[in-house]
Amino acid sequence: MTTMTRRDLLRLGAVAGAGATVAGCATPGTTSVNAEPTIPAVADGETVTLTYWAWLKDLQLVCDVWNAQNPRIQVQASWIQGGNAGGYQKLYSALAAGGGPDIGQVEMRSIPEFMLVNGLVDLRRYGVDEYADRYNEALWQQVSYVDGVYGIPQDSGPMALYYRPDLLDAVGAPPPATWSEWADVARAVRDSGAYLDCFNFADPSWFASLAQQAGARWLRVEDNEWVIALADDTTLEVARFFDTAIDQDLITTAYGQFSTPWFAAAAGNGIAGLVSASWGDALLESVSGASGLWRVAPMPRWDTGFASSFLGGSTCAIMANSPHPREAMEFAVWMTTSPEGINAMIEHCGIGWSPAVDYIGEPREGGSEFFGGQAYNTEVFEPAASPEAQNLEWSWWPITQQTFNIIADGFRGKAAGGTLVDALVQAQANVVRTFRNKGLSISEEA
Repeated sequence: MTTMTRRDLLRLGAVAGAGATVAGCATPGTTSVNAEPTIPAVADGETVTLTYWAWLKDLQLVCDVWNAQNPRIQVQASWIQGGNAGGYQKLYSALAAGGGPDIGQVEMRSIPEFMLVNGLVDLRRYGVDEYADRYNEALWQQVSYVDGVYGIPQDSGPMALYYRPDLLDAVGAPPPATWSEWADVARAVRDSGAYLDCFNFADPSWFASLAQQAGARWLRVEDNEWVIALADDTTLEVARFFDTAIDQDLITTAYGQFSTPWFAAAAGNGIAGLVSASWGDALLESVSGASGLWRVAPMPRWDTGFASSFLGGSTCAIMANSPHPREAMEFAVWMTTSPEGINAMIEHCGIGWSPAVDYIGEPREGGSEFFGGQAYNTEVFEPAASPEAQNLEWSWWPITQQTFNIIADGFRGKAAGGTLVDALVQAQANVVRTFRNKGLSISEEA
């Protein structure tokens, strides 16, 4: 397996130019903090106050649990908007100005962009490997780049099928175990006037997760350049499947999952299921009158690939300007692996799936009244999150969000008579052009 390294990111193009374009602001100094001597721990008797910028609600309540037990290392949380909604711009601007927090919430898919601007501390230099076995291997892989570790996994979103057993029973259909069966069930559900799911042209992250499940790997590094396979056979097969599903009206494109019209349709028995992440359970509980009606089953499988996929996931990233990276790492590890930290994050912040290898959180054990008493977290999501169920070859790249924007522009053409297949072929050409415009070397998979 070829894994992208930070050196790969830096040597595959004009770093300053690429970084400035990605960040939308001036790039921090060209000398990486990871080329400087490590910062020693605070001396005994001294106290430290860390700052943590994140879009998690009520994060200070989690920090307060730590603060009560660790008077030498206090943590203050500050709320920022979600990453691409303004939070990342604030982090980039603070980095460029030489300031910012000790810890920032950074999505796993955005780690390479922050690496490009020398924005993150390589935690391997501070001994983070001693904690690696506390984390799910699939998630640790997402923050590891051979020569370093650039974030502490905070949460993730293993995927499964949420469904309404009453609506499926009404058409004599069990929850589908394969995507081929999904098409059959979707057809039966459609005949009853409902939809089994929706396809959002404006957000290709869901489609990317399904391609990832099928075994796709869109970008990788080989030798001295990026190699793109956005329109490989695996991805195009997934696209053909949904081209057909959309053409046959088996899936609605009128709205996206968890949008206002989606909630209205779900409350009116117009939605019989959805394939989504573990964090979707809390959103489903907002559907009016839905308590006791929903259940969870494993994600339908493709003929190739894996049992599940990830949708979403973020990290506690130690930012380059932190004067206390050791202490920040210590807190981040506690918050994401200790029972106290995980339980507090679930209770107060509503985080996605725990990254800890051996603890899902007490609130997620046992049956759920909303899901009819089903212990769905242990029955479905725990095995779905296992490394054996995930595509470990998938990794992110420096312009992930721009890539998604390009794909979304193409997918919207489906409504005007285009195809998802053609959109992906064109998107690959556009992504190649974008890489080269940023000074990054890239070739298309043969």
